[in-house]
Amino acid sequence: MNREFAARKPNHLIRIHDSRPDPLSVDLAGIKLKNPILLASGTAGYGAELSSVMDLGTVGGIILKSVTEKSRKGNPSPRIWETPCGMLNSIGLENMGVDALIDEVLPSLDGSGVTVLASIAGDTVDEYGRLAARLDGAPGVSALEVNVSCPNVEKGGIHFGAEAEATRAVASIVRENCALSFFVKLSAAVSDVARIALAARSGGASGLSLINTIPGLAVDPSTRRPRLGAVTGGLSGPAIKPIALKAIWDCYSATGLPIIGCGGIYDVDDVCEFLVAGSTAVAIGTVTFQDPERALEIIEALPRALSALGVESPGELTGSLRVWREA
Repeated sequence: MNREFAARKPNHLIRIHDSRPDPLSVDLAGIKLKNPILLASGTAGYGAELSSVMDLGTVGGIILKSVTEKSRKGNPSPRIWETPCGMLNSIGLENMGVDALIDEVLPSLDGSGVTVLASIAGDTVDEYGRLAARLDGAPGVSALEVNVSCPNVEKGGIHFGAEAEATRAVASIVRENCALSFFVKLSAAVSDVARIALAARSGGASGLSLINTIPGLAVDPSTRRPRLGAVTGGLSGPAIKPIALKAIWDCYSATGLPIIGCGGIYDVDDVCEFLVAGSTAVAIGTVTFQDPERALEIIEALPRALSALGVESPGELTGSLRVWREA
């Protein structure tokens, strides 16, 4: 199958109607999802961007674009560059700020029937705590994703997610300030992602979300300049799928925490692989730029895929990887 990315405009609105019980439902750290398919943070914006091409209430949930305390303008353009089997992006956490999210976005999602996970990002440990407190009890928010792929300005700009102690500190302050379930989003661009995952668990994380994008660079040889305005960016799409699967298996084996798996999911077969590796739910991201309806197509195909594997529910696949053992 050719997994090169190319723009395609949707030509119809897919809606899935099924009056049967919920054989696809999953329990994600106490949150009941109608199916394990989420829309990933960033690529789904704040929901309105995809609501014209899909019934948001059909997906298991949406992880909103990460917000900070104050609005941010983000990085200079160009911000996106297509690569074989994926893309580089360098958005720079452009966002409207947490107050606008609460005042404008959450009311717009009311009545859509979609489970909402808000995503937060900060420059300091205390900022994560304030964001968690602000969203604790916010109408319509079922859980948080805690994006630790941000520079810790108190530690010279090293990303929180690159250090176990910094990750633990963020998880701890979020737990202190918020009763919601929360999932720490980790990067695989570290020497030992399982060690970071254990730190997140010890800080009180309900689960994990992984992986984030992988740092990368694209170059224009004719101008000797980078393709992105901020020089480097994050690689996403099918090219990073094997890295994501390994990180998920490592973290699931080490922590046993519920995992939202993401990183290169293209079709229903990929979803099944992510479940087997240890994911409870998955987040569909970069492929929506090629096909905004892909999440719904995957949901429609999932019952047949599960049946072909001899199971009735997604939970039966989670963490079922059979590892070769020496005799």
